Amino acid sequence: MKPTLKFGEIWNMNFGFLGIQFGWGLQLANMSAIYSKLGASPDNIPILWLAGPVTGLLVQPIIGAMSDRTWGKLGRRRPYFLFGAIFASVALLLMPTSPSLYFAAALLWILDSSINISMEPFRAFVADKLAPAQRTSGFIMQSFFIGIGATMANALPRIFHECGIHGAGANGVPLTVEYSFKIGAAMFLLCVLWTVFSTSEYPPEDMAAFEKKRAENPGLGGLLREVFAEIPQAVRDMPATMKQLALVQVFTWLGLFCMWMFFGLTCSYYIFQAPDTRSELFDRGTEWAGWCFAIYSIVCFLVAFVLPRVAALTSRKLVHGVALALGGLSLISIYFIHEPNLLQWTMVGVGIAWASILSMPYAILSAAIPASRTGIYMGVFNFFIVIPEIIASVGFKDLVRSVFHNRPECVVIMGGFSLLIAALLVLRVEDRGDGDTGGAVMGGH
Repeated sequence: MKPTLKFGEIWNMNFGFLGIQFGWGLQLANMSAIYSKLGASPDNIPILWLAGPVTGLLVQPIIGAMSDRTWGKLGRRRPYFLFGAIFASVALLLMPTSPSLYFAAALLWILDSSINISMEPFRAFVADKLAPAQRTSGFIMQSFFIGIGATMANALPRIFHECGIHGAGANGVPLTVEYSFKIGAAMFLLCVLWTVFSTSEYPPEDMAAFEKKRAENPGLGGLLREVFAEIPQAVRDMPATMKQLALVQVFTWLGLFCMWMFFGLTCSYYIFQAPDTRSELFDRGTEWAGWCFAIYSIVCFLVAFVLPRVAALTSRKLVHGVALALGGLSLISIYFIHEPNLLQWTMVGVGIAWASILSMPYAILSAAIPASRTGIYMGVFNFFIVIPEIIASVGFKDLVRSVFHNRPECVVIMGGFSLLIAALLVLRVEDRGDGDTGGAVMGGH
């Protein structure tokens, strides 16, 4: 029986997510603009974003399974937090000074791989450390830190601009973005180090059985052979609840990917009416997009602690379905908006959806999977995030060019409809742990 953790302990174990999201938030808000500055046209943006979903597809289940079988001085999950943070910080430092489009694309592969190495074990970490009644609270705490990290990351370029920082680097990327990435690199590493050194891990419940299994496949090679053998088996053995959530995730993350890829360009071209990437209006639109992302992140951490309490009174399914619907309607409403200040209000619904997306599916999933395979199943669950993103990255070029005529706002609106479909699919999910929402646990004991 796992002990009930105090508020400060749950805080420390999730603090690394602040740094991870700081780095990820910078990437989401600025990569399309960086690519455009380096010469990419709108219809080429999707394929240049391919790094994220592909690395997620390959890295997360492997790292999840490997961390299930790891035990050492730093524990089970923490070695992966630390390794990923070091490489992600280096990539963040180099990204805004990329001399060419292909250099930036290569760095994005390194950055996304490193973020995935750090991020996936954090999901399993919550299930490792917390009793079922506290898990929703643990995932909500992650949402809280994700919201704060993204808010800081997305607001930084605009804050630097308001402080009088102007100009651009040799590659055309604004200095406001370059300085933000440098701060992000430091934040990523420092926040993860806080969790690594302030939090301990529980050893495997049956250490003798754990060591015996590890001895059967010694060394890194044996570990990898075992991991690659287990992933197909885990896919075949997926619980029914996980299969139901899979469809929800597919449409949810397709919608989010549409927003992340094209919201910045929508601000620049549709809202600010920038004629091209060299225009001052393009840079102002990029900064405003970051500010809008900061707003949805603010909303995310403001509502993060409310969601488990609402779920305790209703159900996790209802909370998640309503949140997704609000996000979808908010993105669709962009079609009717032509003024920057009004655009900010669309981010309220997106923020509510984001807070739920980061917590409710994982809380529902954790009640349906065996504790001994948490890492592998959290990794496999990521398949249903990255597969639609891969489809979008590979297949959207002709759609953006031939159907939408390089109008980025059309892709964002399509993403809104995808979120509405996801909201409807939530209705068919069976939540086996509903009732154990942990809504009253966050205050500590």
